[in-house]
Amino acid sequence: MSKKLHIKTFGCQMNVYDSQRMTDVLGPLGYETVDEPNDADMVILNTCHIREKATEKVFSDLGRLKKHKTKRAAQGKSTIIAVAGCVAQAAGKEITRRAPYVDMVFGPQTYHRLPEMVARATRAGGGVLDLEFPAEAKFDHLPAPRSEGETSAFISVQEGCDKFCTYCVVPYTRGAEFSRPVESILDDVKTLASEGVREINLLGQNVNAFHGTSAQGGTLGLGDLIREVATVNGIERIRYITSHPADMDDSLITAHGEVPQLMPFLHLPIQSGADPILRAMNRGHSAQEYRETIARLKEVQPNLALSSDFIIGFPGETDKDFENTMALIQEMKFIQAYSFKFSPRPGTPAVTMENQVEEKVKSERLTLLQDLLGQIQVEFNNACVGKTFPVLLDREGRDEGQLVGRSPYMQPVHVTAPTSLKGEIIDLKITDSFTNSLSGVQLNPDKTANLTVGASA
Repeated sequence: MSKKLHIKTFGCQMNVYDSQRMTDVLGPLGYETVDEPNDADMVILNTCHIREKATEKVFSDLGRLKKHKTKRAAQGKSTIIAVAGCVAQAAGKEITRRAPYVDMVFGPQTYHRLPEMVARATRAGGGVLDLEFPAEAKFDHLPAPRSEGETSAFISVQEGCDKFCTYCVVPYTRGAEFSRPVESILDDVKTLASEGVREINLLGQNVNAFHGTSAQGGTLGLGDLIREVATVNGIERIRYITSHPADMDDSLITAHGEVPQLMPFLHLPIQSGADPILRAMNRGHSAQEYRETIARLKEVQPNLALSSDFIIGFPGETDKDFENTMALIQEMKFIQAYSFKFSPRPGTPAVTMENQVEEKVKSERLTLLQDLLGQIQVEFNNACVGKTFPVLLDREGRDEGQLVGRSPYMQPVHVTAPTSLKGEIIDLKITDSFTNSLSGVQLNPDKTANLTVGASA
């Protein structure tokens, strides 16, 4: 008999990927995913430690799940409650102490052992705690990925981080950098391509630190991996996330000009535009070095558009530091960005730093920064009107007869089109722009798309 599985995913794209792979691992045990926890036989909270008060939010969810488990038990039904991900890794023992009704607690490097954990939890009535860091073993034992009918897919190529930014918990929850072998990645790409996937997103905590071994015995960086992925028949688009400015090497930069499948959109977090803050963050680069990297990228790919991350109100951030960040945003014209107020993470050096910024000041600065980012995004979207983009139509829209896809710059694009075009890359002339999306009309299939976009070029 099939069993119902509900996974609630918090945080980054890596967690989304991990949740998908948990589904793959549990499928042979008869588990089918459901959208709600009601009447689920297993509920997994796949947690993230990046957001403020992440641990307490997990305990809040667990309190609600306890009631769910108790209600089902009264009906003679068993329920497995599990906590996975980075909060599990960082606070696993606290979770088992404060919430003994949780059956399984496991870190992000152990979910390939889920069938064994389920068996142990079922036999022993819970109490499974697995917080090891066997990244190699995880990838060796995961089943081949499945497309599930999607035309865009993520493939994890690298995990962990050795940078030790002073605000970040990733090195402590995900472990040291580990890169998968190139042939293993290409096998996954070929499998997905054979199932209709047209776009591959290469995923890692610090993806451009990738250094995977090749079948010939050497080591390839991300630029060369992208070139290999581009040779796979059926793959027409390649993206990668998330990268670090200090690891943008020559091979990767030139790939942006040499590999037509590599989309002209790059998420390259800088966090701050002020050198004193970058040093305090232990980022390993200056604002000028970031500018120089972008200049080199735009030499080989003039149509490149950028996305970034910003932490506002890091300890010691002055008005001048914030002004430098705003100036860099205005200069770089980031068309998307993730921005947050600094909040200390237990166990990171930033917790004990002096000159903590007042919450009111952080809020005021974040509002100004997000207003500027929003203005730039609207300007970029407006500049797209009249241009023609190749759009991968990957899903149906909310309105009847509507399809939605992604432009090369990751913008959602809506078009009235037959469902037979779902999964196709179609040239669309952009007719309207909105704050977070575009709309367009289909052109003659023989018309060549023009990627040049106003101020972003």
